[in-house]
Amino acid sequence: MKEGKSAKAQRRHQNQNGHVAPFKFAKLLDPEASWDKDQLGDALHWIRQIVAVICGLLWGAIPVVGAIWIVIFLLISSAIIYGYYALILKVDEEEFGGHGALLQEGLFASITLFLRILSLFSLLSREGLSLFVHP
Repeated sequence: MKEGKSAKAQRRHQNQNGHVAPFKFAKLLDPEASWDKDQLGDALHWIRQIVAVICGLLWGAIPVVGAIWIVIFLLISSAIIYGYYALILKVDEEEFGGHGALLQEGLFASITLFLRILSLFSLLSREGLSLFVHP
């Protein structure tokens, strides 16, 4: 029987007493820390989601229009992810499937999140609360 991804991850993070070891946030900035593929993928995924929320909120509040802003978001997001794993963590990308696999981590979910927040905030900034008040 195959066990799920979360069961494997939980078993991997258990110490000798059987307790689950807490995730150390200091590991996120430690180039000496050891990463497995799932841990690094999760970290890259959530960093990209945070960037999507921030860009969506900022650009939705302005509001900006045009496809160029989606391309700019993709460039900013990918540059942050590349800078994180290559310059801060200094991981060997070949151990994790190469640049393509690492740069793709969380990409489609972040585009969806970015577009949803961008459209919601641009609508709210144009219409204000009049959307919720019936005349």
